[in-house]
Amino acid sequence: MNLGITGRRALVCAASKGLGRASALALAQAGVAVTITARSAATLEHTAAEIRAATGAAVTTVAGDITTAEGRAAALAACPDPDILVNNAGGPPPGDFHDWDRDHWIRALDANMLTPILLIRAVVDGMVARRFGRIVNITSAAVLSPIPRLGLSNGARTGLTGFIAGLSRQVARHNVTINNLLPGAFLTDRLRSNAASEASASGRPVEAVIADRAAQTPAGRVGDPAEFGAACAFLCSAQAGYIVGHNLLIDGGASNATFA
Repeated sequence: MNLGITGRRALVCAASKGLGRASALALAQAGVAVTITARSAATLEHTAAEIRAATGAAVTTVAGDITTAEGRAAALAACPDPDILVNNAGGPPPGDFHDWDRDHWIRALDANMLTPILLIRAVVDGMVARRFGRIVNITSAAVLSPIPRLGLSNGARTGLTGFIAGLSRQVARHNVTINNLLPGAFLTDRLRSNAASEASASGRPVEAVIADRAAQTPAGRVGDPAEFGAACAFLCSAQAGYIVGHNLLIDGGASNATFA
């Protein structure tokens, strides 16, 4: 399918690895010039080289922390008028809510609620003026089915979801769409890291922990990041202009509900 976005410009956050990388790659495959951010310059440059080699697309890198004012300013200086924005940032650590003080909550809100909102504010008026814009926020399946140990993430990402529900409907008439992608278990470095922690605590092999996670999913497996990237690219396509304020759950059926 021709997604109709060849020649468009995208800013993809936290894109050196995992689901951000998969999203940037899928957009590049669709003919989009991508600007990618991440904190590790070396990993970012390696990813950029791989995407260029695989797609021939123009890839610009901006090393920095997108959750800081300096990181956002650098990203927007490199890509000041994106047609596509993919918001993404790593989630806060798990734990018990009794242990989280105000600083923990502020860091979580800064990363997973306020940073996406501030980036949207910086680019959405230009999208409206050009009458094309696609904004995708990578959040979590925990927005719909909260995970108790991820309370910081549950709270911050759900706050972003509520904000998007209102804003998306204000700009849709200008062919600017804002939607959220809610991933479940995907085979990323983060999943492997979490599995390694669980394996260490239980004395089991990492692969056995991942296999258990796969067995708990109706699809019988964990997700391939490429599947997630393809879904992101479609939401950014010319054909997706009638999808507004949606929370697209991609979790292999793990969330058991009639309505997502």
